[in-house]
Amino acid sequence: MPLQNRVTPTGDIIATPHRGLFTGNRGIIHDPATKTLLNKRWSSPAWITCLCEFRGWRRPVMARRSWTELFFLDEATAFAAGHRPCFFCRRDDAKRFRAAWEAGNGASDLSAKAMDAVLHRERLDRGKKRLHALPMPLAELPDGAMVRQGEESFLVMQGRALLWSPAGYVADVRAPARPMLLTPPSTLRAIIAGYRPVLHPTAVS
Repeated sequence: MPLQNRVTPTGDIIATPHRGLFTGNRGIIHDPATKTLLNKRWSSPAWITCLCEFRGWRRPVMARRSWTELFFLDEATAFAAGHRPCFFCRRDDAKRFRAAWEAGNGASDLSAKAMDAVLHRERLDRGKKRLHALPMPLAELPDGAMVRQGEESFLVMQGRALLWSPAGYVADVRAPARPMLLTPPSTLRAIIAGYRPVLHPTAVS
């Protein structure tokens, strides 16, 4: 039976047998004795996205009282949920992200802690996912941005909306008429400034 450790674009954590391209964490939010989540969904404002494989290290999932291993379909999903690249296992990506974040947000010499503070305000609204108004028409959003309408999340790819699912993206869907932005605005500006999120193969097939 799959563990409850897969993150959706809204930041919810679900159980699904489908695997993702990235792992990551929000601190310790599980009970290792039962391998189940606690009531809280984060214990640190540093929500990061990590490589599933790094230096041959292996971690038994939810097996000890250390950070809770979470998984993401792809980087666009992680961004939408409010995560950023890890400065340890994804150092080069994290440095590129920070450079684009600074360029897009008119900042300089930002620490990871400073970015986390901004992202934490943008991703949550009284403990729930914060939605934002679109800063431009959907068709003009950059590849990798994600939007929400009703109970469905969509990836923007070449001006089209692809429906998100735990297994991947579905292309032949009606575009949302009145979507809200899932991707935090500061991250969206980093994508506009040149950062390219890693996307699931179903987004480009």
